[in-house]
Parts: sequence; structure tokens; C-alpha cells
Amino acid sequence: MWFPSDPEQTPADRFLAEVAAAGYDWIEIGPYGYLPTDPNELSDQLERHGLRVSAGTVFEHLHRPDSWADVWKQVTDVAALTRAVGGGHIIVIPEPWRDHKTGAALESPELSPEQWRNLTTGMDELGRRILEEYGLHVQFHSHADSHVGYQRDIERFLADTDPRHVNLCLDTGHVSYYRGDNLELIRRYPERIGYLHLKQVDPAVLDEVEAEDLTFPEAVRRGVMCEPPRGVPEMEPLLDAVAGLGRDVYAIVEQDMYPCAPEDPLPIARRTHTYLGGCGNGAVEIGRPRG
Repeated sequence: MWFPSDPEQTPADRFLAEVAAAGYDWIEIGPYGYLPTDPNELSDQLERHGLRVSAGTVFEHLHRPDSWADVWKQVTDVAALTRAVGGGHIIVIPEPWRDHKTGAALESPELSPEQWRNLTTGMDELGRRILEEYGLHVQFHSHADSHVGYQRDIERFLADTDPRHVNLCLDTGHVSYYRGDNLELIRRYPERIGYLHLKQVDPAVLDEVEAEDLTFPEAVRRGVMCEPPRGVPEMEPLLDAVAGLGRDVYAIVEQDMYPCAPEDPLPIARRTHTYLGGCGNGAVEIGRPRG
């Protein structure tokens, strides 16, 4: 989900029921306010559907001056709720330089050296404090239309941040959106792969994105994020590579769909569950569909 409240998204109660019906066990809190923000109410709903929370989500703009207080205010809400319902991670997503609904440019797509230092030192401090004060691990999520999207940006970010406090939520779709190599990132930075978002992109739509300089919202409307195994990256070798890390890694299955007809996600989620359950040479632990 992209927004706390939006009529063109699946309602929260339907989301929870359909995640369980499709067979998944774990979810993220998503944008703060989409799911109940009272820990007891959220725990009750999770228990009702047999679900658990792996992570909460925070959006950052730490490259901008005087941004810390706003980002930390998000953390105090999201991290407290995540910890209260048993989550172990905070996914930090850089705010896009384009408006996430209209695609209008909000700032330059490039950061100055000073802005880059503000981002990386700010992320180190954010990760340190979240770990010390909430016991949660920060995973940075590269994103389309943000300042950390291309593989070169991801590698630069990893080189300039402290692995004790910040690691990578490898979103396979967003890496592939910029023609990045997910397998190479896993091979080169095995110790920095802290979390996964599993999704694919449609290469044909990606060609349109590049040819027409489409914004990410328009790309999503055209179906750039697609149902596996119809897109890239190929999931079997990717999951094998993750299994080769020799440790458990949480993975959330996603497909960006906005706007979205309410009847569309569940059949896709069910087929994707079946597909992923057959990948990874038995290394993928996935739940069973529930009524």
C-alpha cells in the first residue's frame, strides 16, 4: 500500500483477510495509519487472521536540511507499534524526488556531495538510535524515482553507511526497474542483505518507461510491476542465492498496483504463492491458505 488512506487501494480489513486466504503468514505495517495504530487493536486483528508482523515502514528525506525531527517523529510512532506487535525491522524508504501520485518533479533527481553526506550520515544515526532505543534493525529500501535507485547508487550507499546500523532491503523489482543485477548485489554484498521484497518487472513496459521517461506512478498504471514468473528477475536463482547466505531472511511478496480494482489482488496473490512455493529447492518457508 502506498498511502494511509486512499479509495483506490484495497481496504485494510480486506487486505488482512486476503493475505491470510492466499496463504501468507507475515506482513508489514505499511504506511502508518493504514492498519490500526493501537497495538492492542492491531494485535487482535493479526491474531484473528493468523498473521504476524515482520517490519514497519518509515519514509526519509534526510538529505534535506532540518529533516531529522520529521523523520524521527515517524520513527517514534512506527517503531513503537512495530515492536509492540513483535516486528524486528524498520524498512526505510527514501522519499521520491517526484510526487508519488502526480509524478511532478519536487526537487533535483541528483544530490550534491553535501546532500549525499547528509543522507548517509543521517541514515547511520537513524539506524543506531532505532537499534538502541527500540531494538529494531534498519533496512534501507532503494526506490524508483528516488535518489537511491540505480545499482550504482545502491553500491555507493552501502559503501558510505555502517553495516552495524544500516543494511539493505533488497527489493528485486525496484532494482530491476533500473536494470540492476540482483544476483550481483547478493554476491558482492552478502552480509548487507538484511531483508527482501520479492517482485518482478515487465521488460516490455520497462522499455516504455525508458523511451518515454515515464514517472513511476505512470509506469505502475501501465503494469510495470507484474505477476511472476512473467517478468524479471528470475526468482529461482535469486532464492537459491539467498539460501546460500546460510541464514534466515524475511521476504515480503509484493506487486505494486495503483489504482487497483478490489477484486484483482487475491487471484494474483494465490498464483504467486503457488509459484514461489515451488522455488528455492525447498529453502522457501511459506504459509498455507486459510479461510
